[in-house]
Amino acid sequence: MGQTVLLAFLAGLIGANSVPHFVRGITGERYPTVFGDSPVINVVAGWAGLVLTVLCVRWAHPDRAPDWALAAGASGVLLMGLFHARWGAFGRTGTGRTGTGRTGISGTSTGGTGARAVSGSPGGSP
Repeated sequence: MGQTVLLAFLAGLIGANSVPHFVRGITGERYPTVFGDSPVINVVAGWAGLVLTVLCVRWAHPDRAPDWALAAGASGVLLMGLFHARWGAFGRTGTGRTGTGRTGISGTSTGGTGARAVSGSPGGSP
């Protein structure tokens, strides 16, 4: 059961960390990784993390202790989500800790919504 819990927890951590990298990469946004911050690097890092997540779930044999595996995986996802919401891997810039505004990788303030105005769109500058 220990192997199931550990690998399910790791799957949750790795999977939750992979999603923002993959999403930022396929949308063409820069996002920091230890290998760089280009969108292509993020797609590859996110994809590799998702593959590793699937392998951890497979190796965990969650059918041996399904309740424990679910709890461990969910705990890993929650822990990684809280980590990214609070500090992130490279720390926060701007006022991201208060929730009143965040500064993205390009330095553009997101106004706390997490979305940037696009030129020519409603609310964007012309």
